[in-house]
Amino acid sequence: MEPLLVDVVHFYPRENAQPHNTVKFEVVNDEDPKTTIVRRGQPFNGVVRFNRPYNEAEDLVQLVFSLGDKPQMETQGSMYLRQDAVPNKHTWTAKLIAIQDNTLSFEVSTPVTLPVGVWALQVVTRLKNSPERAVYDFDQDIYILFNPWNPDDQTYMEDCSLLQEYVLNDVGKVWVGPIKTTRGKPWSYGQFDAVVLPACMFMLDRADIPFHHRGDPIKMTRVISRIVNSNDDDGVLVGRWDGQYEDGTAPSDWTGSVDILSQFLETQEPVPYGQCWVFAGVVTTVCRALGIPSRVVSNLVSAHDANSTLTVDKYYTETMEELDYDPNNPEKAPDSIWNYHVWNDVWMSRPDLPAGYGGWQAIDATPQETSQGMYQCGPAPVEAIKQGVIGLSYDVEFMLASVNADLMRWRKDPEAELGYAMVDTNNYHIGRKVLTKKPFVFDPIGDEDREDITALYKYKEGTTSERLALMNGVRFSERARRYYAVISTLKSDVKFTLRDIDTVNIGKDFRVTVDIENTSNEGRNIKASLSATSVFYNGVRADMVKKTEGKIFVGPQKKEVISILVRSEDYLPKLVEYCNMKISAMAIVEETKQSWADDDDFQILKPNINIKFNDDLIINQPSTVVLSLRNPLDRPLTGCEFRLTSSGITGRTFRVPAADVASYEVLQIELPIQPNKLGKINFVATFKSVELRDINGAASVEVMEG
Repeated sequence: MEPLLVDVVHFYPRENAQPHNTVKFEVVNDEDPKTTIVRRGQPFNGVVRFNRPYNEAEDLVQLVFSLGDKPQMETQGSMYLRQDAVPNKHTWTAKLIAIQDNTLSFEVSTPVTLPVGVWALQVVTRLKNSPERAVYDFDQDIYILFNPWNPDDQTYMEDCSLLQEYVLNDVGKVWVGPIKTTRGKPWSYGQFDAVVLPACMFMLDRADIPFHHRGDPIKMTRVISRIVNSNDDDGVLVGRWDGQYEDGTAPSDWTGSVDILSQFLETQEPVPYGQCWVFAGVVTTVCRALGIPSRVVSNLVSAHDANSTLTVDKYYTETMEELDYDPNNPEKAPDSIWNYHVWNDVWMSRPDLPAGYGGWQAIDATPQETSQGMYQCGPAPVEAIKQGVIGLSYDVEFMLASVNADLMRWRKDPEAELGYAMVDTNNYHIGRKVLTKKPFVFDPIGDEDREDITALYKYKEGTTSERLALMNGVRFSERARRYYAVISTLKSDVKFTLRDIDTVNIGKDFRVTVDIENTSNEGRNIKASLSATSVFYNGVRADMVKKTEGKIFVGPQKKEVISILVRSEDYLPKLVEYCNMKISAMAIVEETKQSWADDDDFQILKPNINIKFNDDLIINQPSTVVLSLRNPLDRPLTGCEFRLTSSGITGRTFRVPAADVASYEVLQIELPIQPNKLGKINFVATFKSVELRDINGAASVEVMEG
């Protein structure tokens, strides 16, 4: 008698997907699915048919699963099909469920710590008393993913309903813009698209993470934070912040992650260009695809502490001109303040740390500072950031500064011990709000889906707990201690207030105003300068729009106002992407040498894209979507293009050129679409022209049965 020969192996991709929460993956829903996607630590079913009936007394059937080209103990599972097999969360088992002539039905159980990835299968058959073997190679992909639904998995989330948002939701929002005009930018994650899992596998291979580490979400998320940027190992996205994107896609033009990941997989080259929210959008797509709960987090007024002092330091000359370098660290980029910065929270337990630091962990794929020699950041326990416990892995100190550093201003002073005297310190400026998308809500036009999670990252500003958490961090850092030791009592009998600018619509004028109050009984001569500058969102200045300097006398116990008017024709030619402006004011009191400086960021506001449907959407029937936009400028828009993405339509992403549009007129285009998914589908749109870009829109609509 010969060993059994395999005719066919089948894993019921669609049926297994239901209990494994993988039913949304597109490849599982193909006409004849060839890819199985399941989660670790949970049984899945298969069937094997042989060339002759199975004889229990004579035949042995062995399943050998392996991951990678050099399987070792953690990346191989080998077991005989047995009727008495007992599933166990720590080992592989294969239980024989039914025998019908040539066909065996079986159930495979996998360890709950299994490395995730594409597993290969061999079916090995032999007779009990014979060494002769027959080996059958199964030629389809079996993806085994993290299982946050399983209480024994390190990614487990007790409130499983939240996994509908943090693993299964394929559309979201990222809050961008300065504090006063922050708005939710819609983003299509598209983690179930056919291209995403293969792109994730290619990324992990390029990052060279050993296969046996791929079951550990700590190691995996650290690597993801590294490989989503291209700085070290030709990862997914090239970061760029200077407005020069002609040889790639401008960060503001992307509507979602799938186009980026498919371009990366196809060209095997880093994709130009990304900025923080693009990196964060791709990270969430990758994490959710692999089964790690993830969300995008925006920190409004975010510190980039380049010299580990837990402060953001701004330096001025003796006459209060701002320096664009750090005199104590001239070879390194100076500290900076970003209007906002976006990173990710990922969810897991932390068996490597003391109790209490599991749950949300911050990771950041935007390449800012190196960590252990590479551009990677996290996972940093959000609880450790809040408590100021900077010794815990990984990068808690950098993240603590991002949300809670003090802003310190220094003026050159030859008599001071550090060479600089402190002008002032602001404990409230950094980390004004930390925002993410609220679970289960998607508001295409408004802000109903915004969730404020500042309290997870820091105690309320000014409370004893908040100061103690920051000082806890300062205690562990020699350099930070020196900086905080200088906070001195300065003689200041003149009060300066820079008035906030809330909103300015594009094309409108605005005014920079400072109120001055002399509280002393003597007159004061004040030298002051006011300016308005266009800035990139990471705090880098672009162009001076307008500046004025002068002297003013303020009598004893008197108030004065100084201001400049900035007209639209002053700023329009000098705006850079996202239309962010910085107003700055500096002053020095001649009699007392008291100095003061302040600045404020705001955004020139632009219109949104309106998305409308002329008729009901019926599945698999052609329809039309109408995109429209009013030109807010007193000049025509040229080189216009819309980009529209939805995971619920055939073709997914469309790029459509549009005609030039005259000043203040409405531009409208119609686009044929065909919905291919029932229920609610989401659309995300962007618009660009030579004169105006970074315009967004979104809509949700129901698709019905025909």
